[in-house]
Amino acid sequence: MKDKEIIELLFSRDEKALREIAEKYGGYCRAVAMRILNSFDDADECVNDALLAVWNRIPPEKPNDLGAFIARITRNIAVDRVRADTAEKRGGDDLIFGDFDECCESAEETVVAGELAAAVNRFIKRLSKRSRDIFLCRYYYYYPTVEIAKRFDCSEVYVRKSLSRTRQKLKEYLIKEKFL
Repeated sequence: MKDKEIIELLFSRDEKALREIAEKYGGYCRAVAMRILNSFDDADECVNDALLAVWNRIPPEKPNDLGAFIARITRNIAVDRVRADTAEKRGGDDLIFGDFDECCESAEETVVAGELAAAVNRFIKRLSKRSRDIFLCRYYYYYPTVEIAKRFDCSEVYVRKSLSRTRQKLKEYLIKEKFL
């Protein structure tokens, strides 16, 4: 079934839409959640939570890309779960979130209504394609650096240096844009 038809089903509040989404995008969303959570049970729960969120958000929202829409929701739910788990453990530092401590420590206090996200998106668009792809693989899709190195046919050291340079550039950009 095409995305437009699924969205029409959601607008008519037909539960068949959820089955269609689960069939079409469930595996992809499960993979997104697994990269973040490393737990099959937690990933399945995130996918179910994402389906509920889609049901609650469509309507009124009408996404242009249903796959990206549900993947983003799944990713955000998984990230929230990691943050909640690490907060509960007090000191269970997560390397992915910790990577940004050097440049984004006070940014959340400064940002209102998504201004930081918009600034980061502008920054990402300025990067070279390779740097952008490496950065997104690590911080959006949560690939481990070894997997990124294989994907881009380079060394893991190259990936880590590229990420470090990009984080430093991001820090400078956020300072220039007065987020830090």
